[in-house]
Amino acid sequence: MKISVQSVTKTFALGKDMFTALDEVSLDIADNEFITVVGPSGCGKSTLLNILAGLEEPTSGRALVDGVPVSGPGPERGVIFQQYALFPWLTVRKNVEFGLKTAGAGKAERRERAQHFIDLVGLGEFADALPKMLSGGMRQRCAIARAYAVNPSILLMDEPFGALDALTRVKLQEQLLDTWSQEQRTVMFITHDVDEAVFLANRVIVMAARPGRIYDVIDVDLPYPRSEDFRLSPEFAVLRNRVWHSVYHQDGRSSADSGTSLPSPATARS
Repeated sequence: MKISVQSVTKTFALGKDMFTALDEVSLDIADNEFITVVGPSGCGKSTLLNILAGLEEPTSGRALVDGVPVSGPGPERGVIFQQYALFPWLTVRKNVEFGLKTAGAGKAERRERAQHFIDLVGLGEFADALPKMLSGGMRQRCAIARAYAVNPSILLMDEPFGALDALTRVKLQEQLLDTWSQEQRTVMFITHDVDEAVFLANRVIVMAARPGRIYDVIDVDLPYPRSEDFRLSPEFAVLRNRVWHSVYHQDGRSSADSGTSLPSPATARS
């Protein structure tokens, strides 16, 4: 199993009280699986991602990558946030090369790898442009290229398209899947958008709040590649409605509480 979250609980102090952001969360994610995580505000989605990124430590339980407990950030895990976090004084090419330079890659290797991923995300004509010259969607594509360039086996994405307009968001969803199909990684993608969650995923993880826990796991057992026609299909509508109902009509019970067994990640690969 590529990622294994084992009975992870995370609590924070809020004045004199304790807030439980995550409560006994367990989840396995297979190699090269694309997982989306959706749920109401306060359900612990970002906290779970930060624990896997090594930016937070669980209060109890543990998270493992390739069987090794996560003890801090690592090069095998690329993180992409909603904010683009590009260096404004560096060109697209230099931004994408930055992680490679930090890792000690030579100039020729940096340029070759950076150009490959710049072309892959469709920014070849803008390789020498500064971030201020790019649209929001182009900046996020640059951030994705930078994450891919250092060759992580896992991508952790925290609402990377959340600040974009609807049309740009749809285009970047398709671009992301196209990139993933060519350069597969294990992906955990957090979103508030139910349509986005279904469109991208092998499995949708639905979380519930107070305390944060896994409420449902929904297989998206439909083939890739996925295009705009996929969003209009009856199969998409059925899955979207199920996810929507799980997110917005939660009855306070998780799948574990109700005795429902969670699907195996192996069954979700198309």
